[in-house]
Amino acid sequence: MDIATSDLIKMALAEDIGPGDITSDFFLPATHQSKGRIITRQPIVVAGIAVAAEVFRQINPRIIVSPHVHDGEKREPGDILLELQGPTLGLLAGERVALNFLGRLAGIATFTRTHVDLVAGTGVTILDTRKMTPGWRTLEKEAVRAGGGKNHRFGLYDAILIKDNHLATLGMNINLFLSGYVKKARSKYPHIKIEVEAETLHQVEIFLKIPEITTILLDNMNLEMLGKAVALRNQHNPAIRLEASGGITLKNLQSIAQSGIDEISLGALTHSAIWSDLSLELFPKSPE
Repeated sequence: MDIATSDLIKMALAEDIGPGDITSDFFLPATHQSKGRIITRQPIVVAGIAVAAEVFRQINPRIIVSPHVHDGEKREPGDILLELQGPTLGLLAGERVALNFLGRLAGIATFTRTHVDLVAGTGVTILDTRKMTPGWRTLEKEAVRAGGGKNHRFGLYDAILIKDNHLATLGMNINLFLSGYVKKARSKYPHIKIEVEAETLHQVEIFLKIPEITTILLDNMNLEMLGKAVALRNQHNPAIRLEASGGITLKNLQSIAQSGIDEISLGALTHSAIWSDLSLELFPKSPE
């Protein structure tokens, strides 16, 4: 468990518990023990199991967490994800935070798998974006991978992506762009991905002539434009990958995947995923 995730869990617990669980502390003795299990109420792709386990570990190391699944596995309604055993006060204190993490992350993994299944057989890779919950990026990107998707750049530091606003600051001077910017970037970062966003087929033609570019992002292009961009790529520079992005939904995903492009990036994988419906069931621990 990395430090950032551990700190996020600490913050979530502090936010929820505050100075104490006044309901449970009043009605239950500190010595009370229970068993429990987290189940799913719907078909899901699992994600966040280690995070849920860490929630209970931080509350009370005496809580025993026994996972029944691994991230990336499919489960049906009623299936057990985790079994728990330990102090009842700790189990109740961690219930909502653990379910929040699991529900959010499994929702992303499940939604991602829906997209991945729809493009199966096309060779297209489903990618996430940086449209993620602040502070949750590592977890949400892990959930995308659990769902069978791939991660786009993690942040601004691990890939070069030249977008419309970068070009706008150059006054859309493509000749200046061609004359050195990308070559200098490749010289400074010889092993890093260099991607550039294209909004028109004219831009695609220009970018295909720049050998340092590894990927062209086709922004908000319709099927006809995507097909023409693929034809241009196949004719002039087959090594460059084409990524479609913008205006893509489950309704048009398959047709876009069949256009010949290589990658589809969707912010919806994270910003539009519906939380999975999960539940923690508790029952008294049998006497030894």
